[in-house]
Amino acid sequence: MSVSTPPRSGMFLARTAFVLSAAAVALGLRSAAHKPLAAALVALVIMTMVVPAYLSRRRVRQVLRSGDVHSVLTAWSGNIAKLPYRETMEPLITAAAFASCGWVDQARTALRRSARGPAWDAALEHRLFVETLLDAFEGDRAGALAKAERLATLPLPFAGPLLLGRVRVLRDALAAFARAFAHVGTPSDVALLERASKKSPLIHWAMLYAAAVVSIDLGQLSHAKKLLASAPPWPEGSAFCAFHEELMDLVEG
Repeated sequence: MSVSTPPRSGMFLARTAFVLSAAAVALGLRSAAHKPLAAALVALVIMTMVVPAYLSRRRVRQVLRSGDVHSVLTAWSGNIAKLPYRETMEPLITAAAFASCGWVDQARTALRRSARGPAWDAALEHRLFVETLLDAFEGDRAGALAKAERLATLPLPFAGPLLLGRVRVLRDALAAFARAFAHVGTPSDVALLERASKKSPLIHWAMLYAAAVVSIDLGQLSHAKKLLASAPPWPEGSAFCAFHEELMDLVEG
């Protein structure tokens, strides 16, 4: 894993991105236009997860950016328990939380626990999102690039402009994330990754570490150091623990 070498309703839906991630919402909305089962699933997800999160947006945002995966899962637990197709959706959401905090093995285990079926098929975008993160963390650069490319080819959701904008940013940022860990990032990728870190708090640190990698590859060591300055103390079980030490050695060495 070395890194050195529509209007109102649209606005309402857009806010789901910081809870379940834009990818999770997009997958449901895209399928809902064609599959009644997926439509029912998305409606229930919105009712059980969006309303509580909307009412406590700032608190949830802080939890998601904390890097503490257990706090994230605790904050979600009551709403996850109400989800339909829980045998599929709970492991997928758990996998997203673990992956976004660098817990690779736990995320892979959660993915394997997810029951295959209608909800699994409808969750293609969400799964590609999680697997791109994991492939990059595991050093499978080709796999991460391929999954990010496949994600970019999926139809956009039938939704308002705000949600569409978030989905586009997330997809583009995930491609930039994969390029970063393959060490083929571009100068414009740094700004894109930083923008994504602000729009989707769940992947805040994944995007910032990718931006730091690109910055280092471009010789912008002071900017990379600035990106890492407010990182939380990562436990040894998180890939970010090793990443942080290695990156700091590079910017300070």
